[in-house]
Amino acid sequence: MGYKVVVAGATGNVGREMLNILAEREFPADEVVALASRRSLGTEVSYGDKTLKTKDIEGFDFTGYDIALFAIGSDATKQYAPIAASQGCVVIDNSSLYRYDPAIPLVVPEVNPDAVENYRNKMIIANPNCSTAQMVVALKPLHDRARIKRVVVSTYQSVSGAGKDGMDELWNQTKGMYVPGQEVEPKKFQKQIAFNVIPQIDVFLDSGDTKEEWKMAAETKKIMDPSIKVTATCVRVPVFVGHSEAINVEFEDFLDEDEARDILREAPGVLVIDKREPGGYATPVECVGDFATFVSRIRQDVTAENALNLWCVSDNLRKGAALNAVQIAELLGNRCLKKG
Repeated sequence: MGYKVVVAGATGNVGREMLNILAEREFPADEVVALASRRSLGTEVSYGDKTLKTKDIEGFDFTGYDIALFAIGSDATKQYAPIAASQGCVVIDNSSLYRYDPAIPLVVPEVNPDAVENYRNKMIIANPNCSTAQMVVALKPLHDRARIKRVVVSTYQSVSGAGKDGMDELWNQTKGMYVPGQEVEPKKFQKQIAFNVIPQIDVFLDSGDTKEEWKMAAETKKIMDPSIKVTATCVRVPVFVGHSEAINVEFEDFLDEDEARDILREAPGVLVIDKREPGGYATPVECVGDFATFVSRIRQDVTAENALNLWCVSDNLRKGAALNAVQIAELLGNRCLKKG
């Protein structure tokens, strides 16, 4: 006996990826329903070898459904998630709306699986920010060994993190560079993204940090350990899919780079590619379509006591969003909603 699953936002980048991953991982679903806004009603989406026609989320009755994967943004989530939860369907939400609510668990299954038990508080589980998710997967096994004090991270985030409009803008601007008179002005991003980098993701806060940078700090504390200090600089780069991060980690105890490499090789969800030769590291191109968080360039930081540097890349549409949501659904099924 399987689960009845809803994917809300099924026509978007993340929603489509959720359907792909549900099929790829053979999630035990007896029924999968694709929901979208009224303007996308009837749009066909793929689920394994099946084709689903989207239904209108407005007025949809979630009664009898077990799990709803939401990829519809904060405004729509605020409207529909409480409805689904009140009708007995557990919501796994990809937006930022519920991440900082102390009553709602923020879960990365490789890092804090026990937190999933708290779904009963409000029948909602939050999915973390894409840049946070891959970082904590890499850091948690190292934290268990040597206790992390401080993290300094610079991100190189792909345009798919800004949705289809971001991908289209990069594509159109790139083409326009080669056709006089067809240049494309920035709309989705603050400045030209083609052949450029933009040191702003989300809005600026009074501190001078952007909200994306604040999210990485706040979410790492909630998921891993509130004592960890995190400072981030988040940058949008002209890459279609795959986020990269340069991470400096300061520990309470000494951790040798070779031991760190061995620990990460055994860590769930991590793949180490770390050869000290040209090309002996992972880049976003290699991570697209993969489930793993790739870690490379692991080395001692000789300028600080008990510190390491590492390079981390992951498919942000997968581990940063859709995969993590499906993994939460698997965890929920195994621990809390067992059937059959």
